[in-house]
Amino acid sequence: MTDWNDRVAAVWADEGLDDAERVRLIDELAAERDEDDGRALFERAGARDSAGLEAEAEPLYRAALEAGLDDELRTQAVIQLASTIRNLGELDEALDLLRAEYERDPGAPLRDAAAAFYALALVSSGEAVRAASVALTALAPHLPRYTRSVAAYARDLIDPQD
Repeated sequence: MTDWNDRVAAVWADEGLDDAERVRLIDELAAERDEDDGRALFERAGARDSAGLEAEAEPLYRAALEAGLDDELRTQAVIQLASTIRNLGELDEALDLLRAEYERDPGAPLRDAAAAFYALALVSSGEAVRAASVALTALAPHLPRYTRSVAAYARDLIDPQD
């Protein structure tokens, strides 16, 4: 029998599936695990989120986080939950979640992803300049040149030197 994680990955990779079929297949795989398995709950949430069923995804993300996830999946779940609730109109909570995730660990593998979604939420809240600062700060280390300059300009956007 193929590893559960491999079978989940295969469902996500299958571009021939429609949203309803993907949700059904992920639910079947999740049913193989305990009802309170964080990873299974996370996959169920993600399938619904991907299908545009944000209201169904939200409680599953919350349950997955409560059940416990490894650090990388926990970060993904926080980002995806925050994006979902932003789409559902819960902007303040989304901002709080994303700000905390962005500030949690500067060396985290998904920090740039947290920055991207934090910037999107900031734009939604009317804080476009702060959003640009967050996005440029995340981008700066990846530039082949001008890293220090872009990082300094990003800081100056929110804390201008007179």
